[in-house]
Amino acid sequence: MTSTAPEPGTITMYSTTWCGYCQRLKAQLGSAGIDYTEINIEEHPDAAAFVESVNDGNRTVPTVVFPDGSAATNPSLKEVQARLAG
Repeated sequence: MTSTAPEPGTITMYSTTWCGYCQRLKAQLGSAGIDYTEINIEEHPDAAAFVESVNDGNRTVPTVVFPDGSAATNPSLKEVQARLAG
C-alpha cells in the first residue's frame, strides 16, 4: 500500500486504539484546530503494511503523513505545525 497524501493543512495519522502517544497527539491536534484523518492499523492490514514500510519493518504509531507525502513517526505537535506551515 502506498499512502495518499492528505489535503493541504491536514494530516493522515496511522494509529491504534491502545496507543497512548496516539491519544495524546489526537488531543493536541484537536486543541490546535488541525484536521486529520485517522486510520487504525489493526483494522486495515494494508495500512499496517504501509506503516511498516516507513518504519524499518516496525508497526510504530502514531505515524503521520503530511500533504507533501512525507511521513514522521511519533511527531510532536510543534513538528506537525511546522511541517504544515512549511
